[in-house]
Amino acid sequence: MPTPDGHTTAIRASRVIGTDVYSTSGDKIGEIEDVMLNKLDNQIMFAVVGFGGFLGFGEKFHAIPWASLDYEKDKGGYIVPFSEEQLKQAPSHSLKELTKDDGAAARDAAFDYYKVERYWVVGAD
Repeated sequence: MPTPDGHTTAIRASRVIGTDVYSTSGDKIGEIEDVMLNKLDNQIMFAVVGFGGFLGFGEKFHAIPWASLDYEKDKGGYIVPFSEEQLKQAPSHSLKELTKDDGAAARDAAFDYYKVERYWVVGAD
């Protein structure tokens, strides 16, 4: 079943990893390095997007809420609804920090920073 944008609702992680990510202005800002999954509730916690760096040195990793990424076929990559400045100011982490406390700290910081509705508390009373 397709999404409202006409995309498939299921995709293999191996197809996502390595895909370019673009800002709203169309500038390439990085690529998807990994996808963080929550095994207990079958949810994608966030995409791990690598920004900057050279040959693996100095690269920053950002947790970006999965629902914020929209695949743009013409670009061959994902567009995020954030400006380049917002992305530069976003919380960044080492890969080890992204998984600390089961990824909750990085997830919460990302959802707070980008002002994205928390999928894990939607409908909770």
